Amino acid sequence: MTIADSSYRTRYGSGTAFAPPAAWNDVLAQQLAHRSVRAYRPDPVPDDTLAALIAAAQSAPTSGNLQLWSVVAVRDEGRRTRLAELAGEQDFIAQAPLFLVWLADLARARHITTEIGSATAEAADFVEAALLAFVDVALAAQNAALAAESLGLGTVFVGAIRNRPLDVAAELGLPPNVFPVFGLTVGHPDRLDEAAVKPRLPQEAVLHHERYELEPQEAHVHAYEEALNAFYANAGLPASWVARVAARFGTVAGLKGREHLREALQIRGFQLR
Repeated sequence: MTIADSSYRTRYGSGTAFAPPAAWNDVLAQQLAHRSVRAYRPDPVPDDTLAALIAAAQSAPTSGNLQLWSVVAVRDEGRRTRLAELAGEQDFIAQAPLFLVWLADLARARHITTEIGSATAEAADFVEAALLAFVDVALAAQNAALAAESLGLGTVFVGAIRNRPLDVAAELGLPPNVFPVFGLTVGHPDRLDEAAVKPRLPQEAVLHHERYELEPQEAHVHAYEEALNAFYANAGLPASWVARVAARFGTVAGLKGREHLREALQIRGFQLR
């Protein structure tokens, strides 16, 4: 079995067969090998490594070269512990030597527009501006995560900092018009062999040709439910991906405080007109 075949089978399940591209390379292998790492050794992430991760992030596409994002690197143990508590008491945030908090940043663009460009920045109050910033920061952070993993580091994204975004903003000293979107733990993995590659939905459920179709996805969802239940059983986790999706979207309680995000965004200066 080739590396490409193994990568596909690990990502989609042993029964999956793909014709790997002729130009298979280390980048594809690295991407398909991604897994969430929640256990870290105490070894620090050096400054030169952090600089490389940010360079990778800044090499991501950005709409109109506006670069509407920033990131706060948190190494202080006390601050990481407080952020772990704000993010649902997830202890691995405090354990990881580096926690990157990725920010949708309209403050810099507003300052440039009003102080240097002598305009009113009225367009920054619209949903489009916020959407640009959220897309920019997601693309940048994914580049950084892939770069970290290519260097042998482990990562996991943390959306739970949006549970209490105003408290996170206060902890990080964020000015108006800057919003914490998600975190990323970075560190040297401990027990990496225990961090398995999680199967994803079959491509037939997410890849559409020419026009979107919803109804045919149901069969693929059922197949995925069966495959992922086997993965969860091996990992000692509760079964049912369908139940997880339903728990997240079935009731407001599943949002865990994020039902107030519109209000929090407006408090932070994102008017969303």
